[in-house]
Amino acid sequence: MSRFLISCGGTGGHLSPGISLAEGLVARGHRATLLISQKKVDARLSEKYPDLEFLRVPGTGFGWSPLALARCVVSQTRGFFYCRRLVRTAAPDGIVGFGGFTSAGIALAGWLRGVPVALHESNRVPGRAIRLLGRLATRVYLPAGIRLPGVRAAATRHGGMPVRQEIKRLPPAAARAALGLDPNQKVLVVFGGSQGAGALNEWVRRQLPRFAAEGVQVYCVTGLGKGAATDARELRTKTGAPLRAVFTPFCDQVAELLSAADLVVSRAGAGTIAELIRCATPAILVPYPQAADDHQRANAAFFERQGGGLVVEQADLAALPAEVLDTIFNDWLLRKFRANLERMDRENSLPLMLDDLEAIVSPPPGPPPAPAAPAA
Repeated sequence: MSRFLISCGGTGGHLSPGISLAEGLVARGHRATLLISQKKVDARLSEKYPDLEFLRVPGTGFGWSPLALARCVVSQTRGFFYCRRLVRTAAPDGIVGFGGFTSAGIALAGWLRGVPVALHESNRVPGRAIRLLGRLATRVYLPAGIRLPGVRAAATRHGGMPVRQEIKRLPPAAARAALGLDPNQKVLVVFGGSQGAGALNEWVRRQLPRFAAEGVQVYCVTGLGKGAATDARELRTKTGAPLRAVFTPFCDQVAELLSAADLVVSRAGAGTIAELIRCATPAILVPYPQAADDHQRANAAFFERQGGGLVVEQADLAALPAEVLDTIFNDWLLRKFRANLERMDRENSLPLMLDDLEAIVSPPPGPPPAPAAPAA
């Protein structure tokens, strides 16, 4: 049995694959501790997994303003010393970082003590933490076709994001019933990832009358801190039939949410895209324009090239309602998107990572024992 420390806090796109990996390691008889941030989204999602061990690590994200930069330096310094003590006392056999500000301290602390460090990047443009720490890592997992300068080819493995085992395609009627939606009406799901997206929230609120008139139910996950408690509205179609629109700050029923949707409008984080692929849910992606290194635009472009859906820029939101209505009532196109998504889901990266991590932390076999000397 080996012990792993998994750094995966800050966003759902880091925490969700960390949970998936931890569950896989525990199922194989190993111990896994997940290092998360102080953010609400980490606390909310971790509550769902009482059988896993979580530790909240000091640290805040990088910012260019003098105040944000100073706060980042101070908190990251505290986080490094916390992680150095943790590595000394926990004596892990391996450390895995999924990027973000929580990965820097633990990866550096582990490297200094000679602990094998593995890093995982799901975005088509590797983030700052992965770029800086990649040279120290024993292994770097990257999306197919992506290379990281300075990282040896022998240290690189290619694969997608591990997705939590409970996130899978469900019967649409049952998924809609679980969310309080009509199984016989079209469903549009809108969300901006674990952080929410104010621009998409405002957009869908403005378009509610238009979608309701056409018979499209809306389920919008606004994001923690971007809306009050769950708000369910009763609307009418243009024929007078009743119809629901739901706004909620958080939804941990991801399988039900994506399985209920005929179409999703969302940001283009790697975690969101991995879950769309796993649930075979067509989407129109609206990349976040201020994403670091414009990685969401690269993610969205790859998704569109693979045939999983469409891309609309945030500057073109005025054209999005017509795009949604044209797509959500085009059953032939939706079937084509789903077939492409099922093809994209054939590669499961979790077994690859589990096998590889076990090989990294297992000591190499020693030479065979010398034969006994013959008796005199």
